[in-house]
Amino acid sequence: MNSTAAAETILRGVMDRWKSAVDAHEPQKVASYFTEDAIFQGLHPYSVGRQGVADYYDSQPLGMVAEYRVLETRQISEDALFGYFGVDFSFTDRPTIKVTLSILLRRVAGQWYIGHYQVSKLG
Repeated sequence: MNSTAAAETILRGVMDRWKSAVDAHEPQKVASYFTEDAIFQGLHPYSVGRQGVADYYDSQPLGMVAEYRVLETRQISEDALFGYFGVDFSFTDRPTIKVTLSILLRRVAGQWYIGHYQVSKLG
């Protein structure tokens, strides 16, 4: 892979699956898109591994949906991609939360997984 367009296509593929599972409130499915040893930092204390990801998304309210925008991409190596996103989490009963999200994708056995996930709430 040599192009930014190819990297963005891979990142969007993973993020589209993540978004679909988040929107459907399927925490185990969300967690399946992460590596076994993923470092996960949402808006609560961090965790390591898929169970922490599942627990975090299980604690989110029904009706929460995510909309993301790709801000930057970088190819780190043949098996690692970095993505920086703007994400709006919308709820049925409270204002939208706007965050930035950094992820590091790792290719494991030919598949791309999130190995690091870091959310920052600005402002």
